[in-house]
Amino acid sequence: MSSTDTHTGLFITFEGGDSCGKSTQIALTKQWLEERGVAPLLTREPGGTELGEKLRELIIHGPDDMDPHTEALLYSAQRAYHMETKVLPALHRGEVVLQDRYLDSSVAYQGAARALGVDEILQLNLWAVRGLLPDVTIFLDLDPEVAFERRTGEPDRLEREPNSFQHRVREQYYELSKTYADRYRVIDASGDIESVQQQIRRALEPLVEEHLRANKVGNA
Repeated sequence: MSSTDTHTGLFITFEGGDSCGKSTQIALTKQWLEERGVAPLLTREPGGTELGEKLRELIIHGPDDMDPHTEALLYSAQRAYHMETKVLPALHRGEVVLQDRYLDSSVAYQGAARALGVDEILQLNLWAVRGLLPDVTIFLDLDPEVAFERRTGEPDRLEREPNSFQHRVREQYYELSKTYADRYRVIDASGDIESVQQQIRRALEPLVEEHLRANKVGNA
């Protein structure tokens, strides 16, 4: 399934387990792009819109007795609205979109870790976003035990899941990185912040250069 929409933007998503450092690395990547003359749209899932943020609160901090099917449908609902109202319009304007999580998260968390079925969750979300896939996905790979030691603050619903859950998430990301090897870039997130960022920049450099040349912006 593929989107019938064409665009001139660059869609970059960041994936990984809880506490892998996504927020920090996305912020540094945004800063790097701005230094190149690019003003990226920074957004996240769940969230990114007024409706999405309300659904995020329900998903992340909702009742512990929320069943997996309801959780999966809430994710896909906010994703459909987010794509239609924010992401796709930005891509049609030729912008670079930096997004914290996308449908791969649902495949890993609900499809694999919640055991709802990888194919079922993938097809549900492809339908929700009309087949739109990222141009590149940065997978920040980190051992769940290391991630647990890094965690700060009060854990949310998913962070309270046992490490066995987090290991299933990680294993599914590995599977996705093999299935979508053309768009996945696996980044070792166990190092210091700067070394991880350098890996990300090396992975993104060719695509960013191509985008700059195609759109004749920035320092190209």
